[in-house]
Amino acid sequence: QVQLVESGGGSVQAGDSLRLSCEASGLTFRRYYMGWFRQAPGREREFVAGISYRGGSTDYADSVKGRFTIARDNAKNTVSLQVNSLKPEDTAVYYCAARSPYGQAYNYWGQGTQVTVSS
Repeated sequence: QVQLVESGGGSVQAGDSLRLSCEASGLTFRRYYMGWFRQAPGREREFVAGISYRGGSTDYADSVKGRFTIARDNAKNTVSLQVNSLKPEDTAVYYCAARSPYGQAYNYWGQGTQVTVSS
């Protein structure tokens, strides 16, 4: 059974930082492209960041470039998202997701962790 468990969310002030973590189990983690997504109230889920199997390639949404950093540790089956200079518009539930090398869709999702940024 595949599980992705996020942690690290919270309520912070604008300009603060958080480090979100996602621990994976039940899958061969190093074979999966990992991504972070977020969904704000009343809005569609959106891509935030992604990282390749060995961590050599990363991708970011324009809205978070320069503020968010994705990283992975294949020895620990974890992927993290360092979020700096938070803005109220970053308020959302953040999800990690895993995508197999055999398709374009993300196969597995975590339950999400809430990030709330107040001005």
